[in-house]
Amino acid sequence: MHIDKHQDVIAACRFCFMCRHLDPVGNVTFQESDTPRGRALIIDKIRMANENLKNPDFIATLYRSALSGANRFHCVSHYDEVGLVLAARKDIVEAGLAPEPVKALAEELSQATFTVKGKGKTLYYGNNPKLYAGCKVLSGGDPGKALEVLGFVSESQAVFDRFKKTVVAANCTTLIVAEPSAYDFLKDKLDAIKVEHCSEYLLSAGVKTGPARKAYYLESDFLKNYDRNLTAPRQLLAQCGYKLVPFGTNNEESYSVGEGAVVFDRLNPEVCAKLCQRVCDLADNLKTNLLITPSQYVKTTLSKYNSHIRIVSLEEAVAQRKD
Repeated sequence: MHIDKHQDVIAACRFCFMCRHLDPVGNVTFQESDTPRGRALIIDKIRMANENLKNPDFIATLYRSALSGANRFHCVSHYDEVGLVLAARKDIVEAGLAPEPVKALAEELSQATFTVKGKGKTLYYGNNPKLYAGCKVLSGGDPGKALEVLGFVSESQAVFDRFKKTVVAANCTTLIVAEPSAYDFLKDKLDAIKVEHCSEYLLSAGVKTGPARKAYYLESDFLKNYDRNLTAPRQLLAQCGYKLVPFGTNNEESYSVGEGAVVFDRLNPEVCAKLCQRVCDLADNLKTNLLITPSQYVKTTLSKYNSHIRIVSLEEAVAQRKD
């Protein structure tokens, strides 16, 4: 089983309470099973008896994880609890035990296709192509990351192979990626093609500075906790004249409403609504505060559950300074 490769994580996390306060799902369900310790205990039971893999409550709990990297990032020993849950999901899928909603979503994601339009040696993959004059634009669905986090490894590879074929055929030297989940997935996969997060590209390109404006920056779980705490988004926003104010009660917790699980809202809308409500409750004033997020998923999800929230993507925040 894939979980057997994570014996050290099981042994360490199953009796450790140190990071329970950082789990976004545990913070809204108040269930011990929705913490790294709870999930490690469940997986330990599966390790001891394969029959436990069929337990529908265990399966539901493992697919209820938001896969936040905050617990791993701030763990003094950096035990990979995210990797442990992903391994368990692979075992569930390979055993033919994935819940029907998960299988249906995986089938939908498997149909992703990709197209390229425009001219240039730089290719842009995101939702705001107007910011990137002179770049080709790549359109299509998720490049395989969502299938990977659901545990469908071969399906993820098939989608990525189509994505890579499209990118290679575009004859580009640089791929600019906007969505943090896609950036995390692609950054080491395209050999001779340079993969940049959009904030890195825009920062190096230079942007005009507007009047000073206060804003709250919602850290991306991927960019902060998965990808070296990427500093380019904050630097870019500062260059654009935004004065960023800390959000929430501390800078360790994730406020990205399930971004790490990529399709979290599709599978767990009730829990996702609670994650969004927690963010709204922590805001000083929803109608006046400006929130900025690097993730279109976070923007779309927060806006879905509260129409009063003033939230823009990082690229939209930059575009507002360029207009």
